[in-house]
This record gives sequence, structure tokens and C-alpha cells, in this order.
Amino acid sequence: MNTTPQAAPWHVNLMTLFPEMFPGPLGQSLSGRALEKKIWSWNASNIRDFATDNHKTVDDTPFGGGAGMVMRADILERAFLSIPNPGKRIYMSPRGRVLNQRMAEDFITAPSLTILCGRYEGVDQRFLDAYDFEEVSIGDYVLSGGEPAAMILMDACVRLLPGVMGNVDTAGEESFAESTGGLLEYPHYTRPATWTTADGRALDVPDILTSGNHGKVAQWRRDQALALTRARRPDLLKTND
Repeated sequence: MNTTPQAAPWHVNLMTLFPEMFPGPLGQSLSGRALEKKIWSWNASNIRDFATDNHKTVDDTPFGGGAGMVMRADILERAFLSIPNPGKRIYMSPRGRVLNQRMAEDFITAPSLTILCGRYEGVDQRFLDAYDFEEVSIGDYVLSGGEPAAMILMDACVRLLPGVMGNVDTAGEESFAESTGGLLEYPHYTRPATWTTADGRALDVPDILTSGNHGKVAQWRRDQALALTRARRPDLLKTND
């Protein structure tokens, strides 16, 4: 009998005003199957449950004036302290470090994450400082809340967990992967070799891909990845110089 203990699933704690939004799309496809297999798990804490007034108020006006409302530090603290194993702490925020593949690879090395999904104008800075939350952004734009951003971060992480993707080579060939030098991914083609569009254009697969010469195919893919990166994301080339 095999008595080797099974590794604990990678876990995400969510602090949110809308726990019913989860797991959302993460309950489908690769991440959904991985959830069923207990490769990863999640739990959502409703921040409003930790409010003490009859109206379950979680926010207040900002000191110094200004538009919007700010989520209160004392209520956030009660919600946070109810989480048994918070692990690495993340606050989804447009002013944070922009999420990239390296960060996702780093996040899955922690046994658990706690992700705070903000609403309104933001959260009291004292809470973030007191409990060492790292601010993470998914891009230079503003959402109505942190929940969609949290789902994107989780998806980027879950797909990297061992056993989630069927082809073990897939992650290593994608855009931003370390093995590709951080370049954008090369173009893909499949059958039919000649595809005729609805308006009569006959479009062929590049000849090199049907040549059977694996060395030339690899070089073509590298050249294509480099050209795409130079045209669309030259900043990635500077990063890797």
C-alpha cells in the first residue's frame, strides 16, 4: 500500500464583497478540471460579514476630502484575520506591479495566496501596510472592482500547476516563457493546408512547416517570434538585452 501523502492543493483565499462571482470561468475547462482533481482550491470571505453596524457598512469618506469612498481598515482586518493560512498577500490595484509570467511562476511557489478585491475608491492604506499586501495590476486601466482582475491572476497561475495542462511542453513554448527568451509566441497553423475563405481567397500554410525539416521549422519559429516581438512589444527585447 502506498502511504506517500498527497501534496496539498495550491490554495487561494479571496476577500471580496461579491463571493458569488467565484469561481466563475475558473470552474470551466482546464482550471475547472484541475479544481475537481483537487490540484488547487479556493475560498471566498465576504468582507461585509465583518461589518458591525445594521447596514453592514464597509466603507467611509476619505480623510482630506475627494470623490468616492474608501474600504475601512478595521473591517478588512477582521476579514483577513479570519483566514487560517493567508500565505502571500495580494491586493488587485491599478497602481500595482503589472502582472507578468514571471510573477505567476513565483506565485505558485507559495502554498497559498490571499487576494483582496477592492471596490469603491480603494482601501485604507494602513491595512495594506500593516499586513504586507503586495499591489498587483493586470494593466493600465481601471475596473469597477478587483474580482475580474483576481480571476485573471488565478487563471495565469492555475494553468502552470503540475498536472493541469495535458502537454508538458505547452507552457514552455508560449509567449513570455523563459525558454523562449521572453518573446511573443510564433504563429500557428493547422489543417487544411490550403484554406479558401468565404470570398474566394486561397491561403496556404507556410511551406517550411510542411517540409519535415525540424531544424528549419525551429529556426522559422524563432525568427517569427522575434519579428512579432520587435513589431508589437519592443519593450520585451530591451528587457532581455
